[in-house]
Amino acid sequence: MKLIQELNRSIILNMIREYGPISRSEIAERNGISPSTVAAAVTDLMKERFVYEAGTGNSKGGRKPIMLRFSPDNHYILGVSITNSNVTFAEMNMEAIIRRKSISNIDHLDNQMVIPHLLNLLEKFICKCPTDKECKGISVIVPGIVDTSKGIIHLNTNINLKDVRLKEMIEERFKITTWVENDTNAIVLAEKKFGKYNMYNNLLFVTIGEGVGAGIIMNESIFRGGRGDAGEFGHTSIDRDGIRCDCGNIGCLENYVSWSAVHSRIVSLISKGRSTEMADAVQNNIALITPAVFRNAVMKGDSLATDIMTEVADYLSVGIVNLIHLFNPELIIIGGSIGQDNEVLIQKIDSYVRKHALTVFIENLKIYPTTLGEDTELVGAGSILLQDLFLFSLSSDAGIYR
Repeated sequence: MKLIQELNRSIILNMIREYGPISRSEIAERNGISPSTVAAAVTDLMKERFVYEAGTGNSKGGRKPIMLRFSPDNHYILGVSITNSNVTFAEMNMEAIIRRKSISNIDHLDNQMVIPHLLNLLEKFICKCPTDKECKGISVIVPGIVDTSKGIIHLNTNINLKDVRLKEMIEERFKITTWVENDTNAIVLAEKKFGKYNMYNNLLFVTIGEGVGAGIIMNESIFRGGRGDAGEFGHTSIDRDGIRCDCGNIGCLENYVSWSAVHSRIVSLISKGRSTEMADAVQNNIALITPAVFRNAVMKGDSLATDIMTEVADYLSVGIVNLIHLFNPELIIIGGSIGQDNEVLIQKIDSYVRKHALTVFIENLKIYPTTLGEDTELVGAGSILLQDLFLFSLSSDAGIYR
């Protein structure tokens, strides 16, 4: 009975969050439960400062109903994004709006020091968090193979993380409930709940940056596969005679389109005498060329940048056609440090897909850019935690447990 009450309370809270201002009676009517059940849950939520009364609504006869609203700023959550080169921390309200963040570089660290360093940085960040507001949890996202139920990073080949029990480590040290999730799963959830694509029920998020991955929502649920490892798009083979990957496979997509591959190609072509405005932009210190510099050069029509982007698009499109044939999505979202705000890349992918994918799969398919901006990963981290806290479904209607 207590479990059912907790489930109903979370769903009632989410209904107030999504549909407020809303009255107690409307919550009861929408879900077919007794007004007393709603009233008890609302009383608890008000005591905990999740909900407040916001005036009266229109009467349908009798007293005007008292309207309820969600209060997102009386509590906070902590989001942590680990990439191959940085770890970013954010203090967010209960709508995944960032109040404060901090970025630290980790690519200078020995791999064995990454997690100890992460924990020390997290402690320093927590020390500056509000003392008068309750932290509802810590959510960590990371590339690689993650067991979300146990909070274990099973494998990240780029920073050599293997079987790291990160959830256990954080909870033991900070006594705060912690979630650990694959980064692309988190981002596709964020696009669905906080981005502009909530009308789609089957969507893929493809990230192209330090690594390559895919987050998949099928039939309004994150698709994780049998062990929770689905979405390792970067480790699908596109060349049986190609480059050997750190994962042990040969010809992995990631080795042709990730930022390290792109940057190596840029350096190689410049060393062979190709001119490019990218070199001018960094005063000929080509080690300083970033994905943003590369994307900007592509948008300006720089010849070298355009040639490389065409190669990237060709390789990536082959893989995306395979994803389309496997999952039949309604929408593919392109993001990551190379894919973000890159209309040239999206147009090239779209053109290739229209020519090579089966017609029946692409009749209504859309290929769009990410909508969450530079803080995509952090909003993704927040989304994972909030999904469990609010028990929000990925459809528009929530159901009450009885």
